[in-house]
Amino acid sequence: MNDRTTMPPMDLFEAAAERKSPTDPLADRMRPAQLDALVGQEHLVGPGKLLHELILGDRLPSMILWGPPGTGKTSLARLLAERTQARFVTLSAVLSGVAELRKILEEARRARGERGRRTLLFVDEIHRWSKAQQDALLPAVEKGIVTLVGATTENPSFELNAALLSRVRVFVLARLSNEALCTLLDRALSDAEQGLGRFALSIDELAKETIVAGAHGDARRALTTLEVAAERARLSERTVITPEDAEEALQHKTLLYDKAGDEHYGVISAFIKSMRGSDPDAAVYYLTRMLEAGEDPRFLLRRMVIFASEDIGNADPGALTLATSALAAFELVGLPEGALAMTQAASYLASAPKSNRVFMAYGAARRDVGEFGPLPVPEKLRPASTSLDKARGHGHGYRYPHDFGGFVPDETYLPHALAGRRYYEPTDSGHEREIKARLEALRAKKSKGP
Repeated sequence: MNDRTTMPPMDLFEAAAERKSPTDPLADRMRPAQLDALVGQEHLVGPGKLLHELILGDRLPSMILWGPPGTGKTSLARLLAERTQARFVTLSAVLSGVAELRKILEEARRARGERGRRTLLFVDEIHRWSKAQQDALLPAVEKGIVTLVGATTENPSFELNAALLSRVRVFVLARLSNEALCTLLDRALSDAEQGLGRFALSIDELAKETIVAGAHGDARRALTTLEVAAERARLSERTVITPEDAEEALQHKTLLYDKAGDEHYGVISAFIKSMRGSDPDAAVYYLTRMLEAGEDPRFLLRRMVIFASEDIGNADPGALTLATSALAAFELVGLPEGALAMTQAASYLASAPKSNRVFMAYGAARRDVGEFGPLPVPEKLRPASTSLDKARGHGHGYRYPHDFGGFVPDETYLPHALAGRRYYEPTDSGHEREIKARLEALRAKKSKGP
């Protein structure tokens, strides 16, 4: 799969225009061709602003563009390449691995050394790259072999390596205002070449307000909704887009996976419950759905590590090992290959025998800790490291279990106020069946005494 795009420096947008057709999504057709046409980010590219001045001075640094979806991160990266007459190469952090990155860096090194051409490397969703992938960028960024422009919807301070973060400038893109979205909608309706102008459509003000309200500051979402609403009006042989068209378009547009909203919690809940219910097919489906929608893989891996103890526990002790190994594997290889380790872990966890007794044991012990506070540790269990410790009775009466075959039948270890409490009660599921049998045998000896 070729997941990168390279364009020559002087005909960047001529080449882009040749590829555009009326069947391309409206949001792609309406990407701005000039920097002053970028809407909603005047605080970055307006006259006198830092990024604007860096462009004018031909001093473009490597940078991270941080902002919500649909705020123009990709469009801005393309415009920066056009203004600086740099080779424009794009990589998707979801689809590209270290090998692909190294190949591109070698091409950039040759272009710089042989032809004196700069390369602007745009990495979409850079927060989804592993530490190893991010580290592979460092030498090229330090030496100026590429000008890195990374796009992310996540806080770079949390998602990027400190070493990489220290070598780039972070520019924050704002969610588009309602006024900016209205400008984009009007532009799309009037543009006969790339937009909908050839259809001679107009839009009811209430319909426009409906689309803007449903877009939540996302230009792509607004233009996609407008395109569906316009198609509905045309199919009905009308020239005015009505509020009903807008509402219908909002209902039928592709359901997005909102990482901060109800859909996020709904899908992650379904993922956990599918594993808990021992359905590996559903678990893999929801895992894949979240990955393809842009969920942070580390979030999903952390959930699987928790699940391995909370819902499987000692029924299959290997589950926790596999879950943590999947996390380590992802950090080593990143996406896309890391998705295979995640799928292996999810399918194994779903198929494993289940027990929540580790979770219940912790909860019961936690309740007692909260109710009784810091109960005194029995003196016999305290270390007798010094003569003063021994004089206070520390360690007195303690019997070394290995001298008794690993178990002292009449010994107690809990604080006196909790004597007889049982927190961990294994089930008959998986490996816990063996643990249960062993504990029952030991407790039978305890009840009989020495």
